[in-house]
Amino acid sequence: MNKAGVSFDSIKAELMMDEEFKEEYEKLRPRYEIISQIIEARKEKNMTQSDLAKLMGTQKSNISRLESGNYNPSLDFLIRAAQCLGKNLKIQMY
Repeated sequence: MNKAGVSFDSIKAELMMDEEFKEEYEKLRPRYEIISQIIEARKEKNMTQSDLAKLMGTQKSNISRLESGNYNPSLDFLIRAAQCLGKNLKIQMY
């Protein structure tokens, strides 16, 4: 089957040629990496956003905003999320 359209990777590659875009993308990379890891860990445990929120003692809307990138969580919030998902949060400077 032939899919119409352009792949995300090809669009990203084209956008990354623009230095201003590339700089902004790199600034946001750590945020989106942690979001992706939280979503992946939650799905691996077959948990809903509501399930995670209940374990964390927060509201589902906070988890939803976190996963959509519309929330700038505290370090404590991220640590609590990781612990509730059976993970450890590791921050590495490079």
